[in-house]
Amino acid sequence: MHRISLPFLAALLAAPAALAEEVGRVGVDWIGNDILIEALADPEVQGVTCHLAYFDRSTLDRLMQGNWFEDPSNSSIACRQTGPIILGEIDRGPKGEEIFSERQSLLLKSLSVTRIYDAANDTLIYVAHAREVTEGSAKMSISTVPLWNARGQE
Repeated sequence: MHRISLPFLAALLAAPAALAEEVGRVGVDWIGNDILIEALADPEVQGVTCHLAYFDRSTLDRLMQGNWFEDPSNSSIACRQTGPIILGEIDRGPKGEEIFSERQSLLLKSLSVTRIYDAANDTLIYVAHAREVTEGSAKMSISTVPLWNARGQE
C-alpha cells in the first residue's frame, strides 16, 4: 500500500490555483489529442493578457503510449496589452516571478509562466516553460509587452 507523505499533501493543497480560462481547443488527430488555448490575465499587471497554448493528450493516446501521467512539455505564449496597463507590486529582479503554474504530470512536471521586468527597455517579458524536477527542460516560448505610458510605475 502506498502512503502519501504529509509534506507532499501540504504542498499539493498549498499550490496556487490556476488563473487561466480555457478559450479554445483545437483537435489535432483522430485519437482525441488537442491543443488547449487558455487566456491568462497577469495578476499584478492590469491590462495585460497572455494566451497560452499547450498539448493535451487523450485517454486513447495515454493507453497507446503507456504513459498515463504526463503531457508533453511543448507550449507557446503570446501576451498583449488588452487595456490600460497599470503595474502592481511586481518583482523587478532579474529572476522575475512565476505568475502561473499548471501540472503536466502527476508529480514531476509543470507548465509555468514567469514574468520578468526589463527596466532598460521598459518592457515586460513573459516566458512559458516546463519545470521538470528530474531533467529540466529546454522547451520554452517568449512574448514581450512594451510599457509605453503605463501607470503605476515607480
